[in-house]
Amino acid sequence: MSMEIVIDAASFDAELVQFQEVSPLALKSNPAFVEKLFEQWLSLPDSNRQVASLLTEAKAGGPLNVPGNSSSPHASTSNSLPSMFPAGSAPPLSPRSTSGSPRIMKQRAGPSNLGSPLKVVSEPIKELIPQFYFQNGRPPPNELKEQCLFRINQFFYDHLDGLQIHEFKSVTKDVCKLPSFFSMSLFRKIDVNGTGFVRRDAFVDYWVHGNMLTMDIATQIYAILKQPDAKFLTQDDFKPVLRELLATHPGLEFLQSTPEFQERYAETVIYRIFYYINRSGNGHLNLRELKRGNLIDAMQHADEEEDINKVLRYFSYEHFYVIYCKFWELDTDHDFLIDKENLIRYGNHALTYRIVDRIFSQVPRKFTSKVEGKMGYEDFVYFILSEEDKSSEPSLEYWG
Repeated sequence: MSMEIVIDAASFDAELVQFQEVSPLALKSNPAFVEKLFEQWLSLPDSNRQVASLLTEAKAGGPLNVPGNSSSPHASTSNSLPSMFPAGSAPPLSPRSTSGSPRIMKQRAGPSNLGSPLKVVSEPIKELIPQFYFQNGRPPPNELKEQCLFRINQFFYDHLDGLQIHEFKSVTKDVCKLPSFFSMSLFRKIDVNGTGFVRRDAFVDYWVHGNMLTMDIATQIYAILKQPDAKFLTQDDFKPVLRELLATHPGLEFLQSTPEFQERYAETVIYRIFYYINRSGNGHLNLRELKRGNLIDAMQHADEEEDINKVLRYFSYEHFYVIYCKFWELDTDHDFLIDKENLIRYGNHALTYRIVDRIFSQVPRKFTSKVEGKMGYEDFVYFILSEEDKSSEPSLEYWG
């Protein structure tokens, strides 16, 4: 008995048909092709007999034994649907999971990222960032701290009352690695009450616990010389250092009998420092300027060299002698002020009136003398340094 089978191809689920040679995704995306393919498949004698058998079983109330249907536990692979392709003529299929296409499953897993502003964001991984900013300086490593404490204990051994200033110089030099003529400034920085002694605990609190140990030498010197509430160094902050240098340096020992020249030497050194280092020219030397300059190297050189004249940067006494003598020659009335007529005689009248007028117009630099039409010693130092070395940056700015 033959049976005519009329079934709508669009009602078939491609996952249930499971053609081994064709992907379900390809079937779903080409409905016209599916319809033609389905009609051709039904025209096969084996297909017609199998579909008729399935319909008979369905009418009898029995379970549908459809190959590939997961609801039929007794499905046999031997009852697979007839193939429309000749044996061996179909191309191999790519590996595919029995649970469906991974791409399809990925698209079904959640809302589309294209049409929705809400995106699935994975929870960020918490990473522990070590502390990199310390308001009072980076604490010293334990090994460095222990080495420093060992050296400190050696110097303060048998000095329960502390060290006096003449005993403290070795601590400044050997423990702090600073120029020896910073001893007085460091001593007074720690001995805030003026007792004349620095105890071990007070020194440890300032140098070790205060994290001075881990600072670079420029920052250490800046912290020692700076006033407590100031954010810069002034010329007065350098005077204690120069006084100790004059009192202890063997190359300046001959000046101890002439206090007036000691003071002029110290002033000249400070003027030279600010001329080269204080590039802003405001008399306020900040930490950045101190680090960028070569003052620290010059200080260390002066501390190690017995002949002060070999320290050409800032500290040479011969340089001071030339500057001071030229000023003294021009200052005929010795009131420590010179006017235009005095300056025109500089270098055997090497300057023109136009140059002198420009200098006294204070365009290159404002005078510090505070006397109208007069140049003071500091103003003269800036002038002669700019005149003698026109290649330096301060000189280019002075004459520019």
